[in-house]
Amino acid sequence: MKVNNKEYRTIWMRDLTVFMIDQNRLPFHFKIHKVEDYAALCEAIRDMTVRGAGAIGAAAGFAMALACDQAQHQHDDDFIDRARREIEETRPTARNLSYATQRVYEAGRHSVEMALKEAQNIAEENVEEGRRIGLNGSELLRDGCRILTHCNTGWLAFVDHGSALSAIYHAHRGGKKLFVYVDETRPRGQGALLTAWELLHEGVPFNIVIDSAGAYLMSQGLVNVVLTGADRVAANGDVANKIGTLEKAIIAREYGVPFYVAAPVSTFDLSCATGSSMVIEQRDVDEVLFQTGSDATGREKKIRVAAPRATAINPAFDVTPAHYITGFITNKGIIKPRTRDILHLIKGHNQTSPLTYAIRKHHGKKI
Repeated sequence: MKVNNKEYRTIWMRDLTVFMIDQNRLPFHFKIHKVEDYAALCEAIRDMTVRGAGAIGAAAGFAMALACDQAQHQHDDDFIDRARREIEETRPTARNLSYATQRVYEAGRHSVEMALKEAQNIAEENVEEGRRIGLNGSELLRDGCRILTHCNTGWLAFVDHGSALSAIYHAHRGGKKLFVYVDETRPRGQGALLTAWELLHEGVPFNIVIDSAGAYLMSQGLVNVVLTGADRVAANGDVANKIGTLEKAIIAREYGVPFYVAAPVSTFDLSCATGSSMVIEQRDVDEVLFQTGSDATGREKKIRVAAPRATAINPAFDVTPAHYITGFITNKGIIKPRTRDILHLIKGHNQTSPLTYAIRKHHGKKI
């Protein structure tokens, strides 16, 4: 994506330095954050300087590669294993993170050079995954389609392109007129801050809506499709995604609105039988009790928005059962949310899935 007429990826590594767009500073300030050791990169994942399924997968791969390099200078046989555990504990719900860490860890058992190469491979694969998800998903969207999104699923959430927003971008660039309702996505505001910023750069018309407006919009017939991403997909099709996704899926079912999940094959986890076995990350309650904004001069300020002495809970994700999901938009095609289709997808038997599985049952050939 271009920012200030320059092409950027969300995260990249050059030599032994990792660079990333600081998502905590957006949309008010565009800054590049850089780290040179795995521990600092772990902190960047934890504090959401880098975020989004694909992007934190790439970040985890880079972190593991840096740890392999650092291990050469340690006199500690357990350094690599401790580093791997630390990386995987940064965001435990995200499948792409553990997927990338494992791949780079195994490569690092042979050599540091292979670990660094594998980390770069994962990042490049994520770019291509996002591009193909966009191409496949754009076929679903008819001219005039009105879409509801949740959280950020754009290029900032991947190394490039994105997942659900990638489909919107490809359709928009193909000349289709689309309109997007952007969930603000409390408590971190990924929709209001990041999705809105991306859509402005792309020139896609949109309105930000409060998270609880979905039922109203769908009851009024204003939404043709709900598009979300995923942080982990179980073997049976259950999906862990940003908190609030389950509510949107239930409402979509009530009003007959198709509900699609966009995710690369790397987000599917066959070791996870159902959503009930997924670990749900619990984040700092200050994310609920406080918000950060910018005044007219561009100065950022953190303020309390809850009653004094009030407490909170802050689950970062919820799990949407497969029966609420119309289909998965993947880099290998569109499939139904059922185990046999997921197994075929993972095993590579569904490379040329026709874009027909769950399309024609809603509004003709396209949504």
